[in-house]
Amino acid sequence: MPSNGKVALVTGSGSGIGRAVALALQGQGYDVMVTGRSVDKLDGTVKLAKAGGGRMAATAADVSDPHSVAALFLAIDKQFGRIDLLFNNAGVGSPAMPMEDLSYGQWRAVVDANLTGSFLCAQQAIKRFKAQSPQGGRIINNGSISAHTPRPFSAPYTSTKHAVTGLTRSIALDGRPFNIACGQIDIGNAGTDMTSRMSKGVPQADGSLKAEPTMDVSHVANAVLYMASLPLEANVLFMTVMATEMPFVGRG
Repeated sequence: MPSNGKVALVTGSGSGIGRAVALALQGQGYDVMVTGRSVDKLDGTVKLAKAGGGRMAATAADVSDPHSVAALFLAIDKQFGRIDLLFNNAGVGSPAMPMEDLSYGQWRAVVDANLTGSFLCAQQAIKRFKAQSPQGGRIINNGSISAHTPRPFSAPYTSTKHAVTGLTRSIALDGRPFNIACGQIDIGNAGTDMTSRMSKGVPQADGSLKAEPTMDVSHVANAVLYMASLPLEANVLFMTVMATEMPFVGRG
């Protein structure tokens, strides 16, 4: 599909969900900027771009660093001239251990990537949404079902994803007068390198270790495509996409 004239930024797009979403958007005609900390992984995503789709470019950035994020958005300005969609996907977890054993550095790393990173990227996108013509744009935040039902020993990840839900609601409210839509996708057990451990068993609330089913990451990409396809007068505020048989409803 040729370019549709819209520009998207996908953070954490060197692998997993971010890569799948970036390629899906590019295949539907979006011009896409992919970003992450690994240049090699970003180059790998760009090499998978579909012929006949939108343009794709890569800029390495650390979303937890305001100067790095500012430089990333200047690169988007230079490359594409506007932005229509931000998928705030970049994020990390911490080792599964009792909260009292976590170091401050482990806590801070998760907060910086998952929450501060989403805020910094949203901040830069909103500035452009307000200033550009036509005005407006869409932000989709990658939340998590863990924000609603945590896993054992996941305090940093759960706390930040719960906070992302608050960020989503705040952006959706404050963006109304400027044609800015904001929604969130909560994902359960998409099949990526990060979730490969699911097949070997993960801790459950009853103290047991059980394998959990996963779903193909393409289903997440298709869900994000749907959210992105809506006109700015309509918005999916929250969507949950999960492996049907995973322990979530009634977890624990």
